[in-house]
Amino acid sequence: MILENSAIILAGGPSKRFGSNKSLTLLLNKPLIKYTLDAVEGIVEEKIVVVSSKELIEIFQKVLGSNVRIVVDKCDAQSPLIGALTGFNEAQGEYALLLPCDTPLISREVLALLLELCINKNAVIPRWPNGYIEPLQAAYRVKPALEAAGKALNEGKLDMRSMIEKLRGVRYISTLVLQQFDPELRMFFNVNTPFDLKKAEHVLRGQRQRS
Repeated sequence: MILENSAIILAGGPSKRFGSNKSLTLLLNKPLIKYTLDAVEGIVEEKIVVVSSKELIEIFQKVLGSNVRIVVDKCDAQSPLIGALTGFNEAQGEYALLLPCDTPLISREVLALLLELCINKNAVIPRWPNGYIEPLQAAYRVKPALEAAGKALNEGKLDMRSMIEKLRGVRYISTLVLQQFDPELRMFFNVNTPFDLKKAEHVLRGQRQRS
């Protein structure tokens, strides 16, 4: 069955700076990856989490439950492009959000907008005024993205930009536009260290107090 939208969440990184598998680290009593999964609830029909080894499947399933599909990177070289290829290969949606596991301040409104703008495009990717792009908080049409990822890997390239260069019909959306939904662009804040985790906790506590 072809679905409309999937979410692919990459949890296969080595977490070197964090010191442990950060995706399951608790932030205010909730695993870090759950913030991303909760943000896509109701805007996608399928949730896929890509991990780096078979040993992690059971661990993630116990934490995340049965409505999330856990899949393993297709090859040992750990890079976002390998994770993306794995996710695109597994996704049943026509379009997919490609997301990291470590952005707890992610914006549900922006994710919904990216999917909406991706209709009849091959990708919608946020871009900063300096030209830097955010390929891991973006929407893709699954089939062309899978083909482009495969071509990049066949050339020995492991970076997301090499995949994107092989895609036609890419729409870039300025982060200045996204500030209408997320004024401080906190959606792009990554938790890479225990200190980052504390910063995210501080922001989330503040949000709860205001709401």
